[in-house]
Amino acid sequence: MNKENKGMFSSLKQDLPASIVVFFVAVPLCLGIALASGAPLFSGLIAGIIGGIVVGAISNSQLGVSGPAAGLAIIVLHAIQDLGAFDIFLLAVIIGGIIQVLLGVIKGGIIGYYFPSSVIKGMLAAIGIIIFLKQIPHAFGYDRDYEGDLDFFQPDGQNTFSELFNMLNYISPSSLLTAAVALFILLLWDLFLVKKSKVFKIIPGPLVAVLFGIIYQMVSLKYFPNMAVRGEHLVSVPVSEGFSSFFSNFTLPDFSQLANSQVWVVGFTIAIVASIETLLCVEATDKLDPEKRITSTNRELYAQGFGNIISGLIGGLPITQVIVRSSANIQSGGKSKLSAILHGVLILVCVAFIPSVLNLIPLSVLASVLLVVGFKLAKPQLFKQMYKTGWEQFIPFIVTVIAIVATDLLMGIGIGMATGIFYILRTNYRNSSNLVVKSNENEDVYHLNLSEEVTFLNKAQIAKTLDEIPPNSKLIINGEKSVKIAYDVKENIEEFKNFTSKTKNIDVEINGIFNK
Repeated sequence: MNKENKGMFSSLKQDLPASIVVFFVAVPLCLGIALASGAPLFSGLIAGIIGGIVVGAISNSQLGVSGPAAGLAIIVLHAIQDLGAFDIFLLAVIIGGIIQVLLGVIKGGIIGYYFPSSVIKGMLAAIGIIIFLKQIPHAFGYDRDYEGDLDFFQPDGQNTFSELFNMLNYISPSSLLTAAVALFILLLWDLFLVKKSKVFKIIPGPLVAVLFGIIYQMVSLKYFPNMAVRGEHLVSVPVSEGFSSFFSNFTLPDFSQLANSQVWVVGFTIAIVASIETLLCVEATDKLDPEKRITSTNRELYAQGFGNIISGLIGGLPITQVIVRSSANIQSGGKSKLSAILHGVLILVCVAFIPSVLNLIPLSVLASVLLVVGFKLAKPQLFKQMYKTGWEQFIPFIVTVIAIVATDLLMGIGIGMATGIFYILRTNYRNSSNLVVKSNENEDVYHLNLSEEVTFLNKAQIAKTLDEIPPNSKLIINGEKSVKIAYDVKENIEEFKNFTSKTKNIDVEINGIFNK
């Protein structure tokens, strides 16, 4: 057994409870995303199993959890419709996986290191807010929107905020009751019982909440049918007649369509979008990691690629690393990638052998678990911390939060990135040079010191500074500490020396500029 595996199994007592929580969170998400994708429900479960076992084993992300992603649901829905059959779409998933493997080989994961910290923290806070807001209707028993949806505009015609008002017309008393009791159990566990005894640290509160939900449903069905949670408000896993028929749910891809150019376009789209979502999640997960371990982004792309190849081969949806599952893993005390692998094993075993037990779990109970996860991701302390870092960090952070909540993940990240880049350019613009005035007996001498790297973006600022030098003065332009000076800036300085300075009678001395 290698050192990595030894280290992984050494944290079994933390990873096993965490994997159980992630398992309960992942199952309805897998089903919900498959439903929204217009794919067989079982395809979402396959993606969850492969994301946990295969991707978890290959990846070196210690806390990331992979599975079907809501961000790909619309792409998958349109792709299946355009290609005409689900088995043809599976071929595109395989192609997407191959492209991801190639991206990992050519070190394409370096892109993940170029997301500003303020934007990543904004993404985490936004996801937390979205999870919290999206789960409130499920807690009240209004399950029209599918589990796992993170977009502002929903397939049911509502949006994140209008859904909160619309749900008041569809309240299910039994769902609301189970959600309230489950939330009480979770808060009691987190705030009090964990501090009282080590036993409560071993047994996760979400597991107790889910067991309550199952027991409530079993008892109410037998003795109080009117108080039982109705079928549409329960987890709905496809039930096989036996273990042998379990494999009949697997679908093989149609390799006869390999020459279909449209399949390749879909495969390329899946590869790019899935890779971007994965790299964003990797960066966010590493920031949440209490031990601050760094994931190899190239290896992650490699792992995701192999996961998508296998998922496509047996009838699964495309896979990415997913922040909802990853954050649930971290909040539940996961320590290594063993928790991700075990959650995949649990999905496989439970779906194959005890699907009827899973179908007793009220969605409202799982909503309570995710309400706690969402709150922990978007704690008020995070907003206070970012505010204290200054406007250059806080503005991109808050813009990212608002943009993601009001649109979707990729659009919001794009807006946040644009804001972050604006502040980088603004800082670069302001710090291109430094003007110092030194007084001699007869005159004031102006010293314009250029920064270490001066680009064409600094041309306007330096031109403005030169224009402010008063007539009949002396100016020393010093570039001796500069490593690189853009041609545009050199040209600007030369024009000032040869023309403008003469009309204003400014004595100009230039040091260390035109030799670079």
